[in-house]
Amino acid sequence: MQSFRSEPFLWIHLAGLATLPILLQLCWLGLAVGDPILPVWLEFSIVAAIGVLPVLWMQLSRPFLIFAVLGVAQKPTQLDEQQRKVLRLIRTTANRLLAMVAAVLLVGLLWLLYRTAPIAANVIPLPPQWRGLGLLVASVAFLASNLFLQIPVSVARVFVTSETEFSKAKPYPVERIARDFTIVGWQVNRILPQLTNSQTDTAQVTAQVKE
Repeated sequence: MQSFRSEPFLWIHLAGLATLPILLQLCWLGLAVGDPILPVWLEFSIVAAIGVLPVLWMQLSRPFLIFAVLGVAQKPTQLDEQQRKVLRLIRTTANRLLAMVAAVLLVGLLWLLYRTAPIAANVIPLPPQWRGLGLLVASVAFLASNLFLQIPVSVARVFVTSETEFSKAKPYPVERIARDFTIVGWQVNRILPQLTNSQTDTAQVTAQVKE
């Protein structure tokens, strides 16, 4: 049996962390449009709330089902025992605490971006009167930033789990997955058939050689 760390969905979502600098830069550029039209504390709070609360609430109540990508999700009934063990490790108190820590860190980073945004005012192609659009862009970019940080953080927690701890984890009940996790996308039986088949073929060949 292969190590749970070879699960391709873990690597796919961990790689999503690479988009974080781009999204934060887009947020920074949005904040650089024009001068504040509301009190600073209110503008900052609006962007922070839009960016943090939806994703944080999801991760605390119904974590994102990581066996999904590009609008397609694997049906809960098609998840194998090892994948359901991964879900068991994702829906833990430790992951909830990590989600809150990540949210606090990003809010602190947002404040830094907000305070330094005027530096980029001269390179923004939008007129100062479009401050509202800039705040909208900043809010959406910050929301995406939280999403692409929170999911890799939950996946990273799985990666640092020892093989012994993973083997002791109980597979998450199939009937509870749809209720306890946020499933995004069209549900299909399998997303990575070629990779799965390759792994199966390799396992079969290895078994034959041993025999």
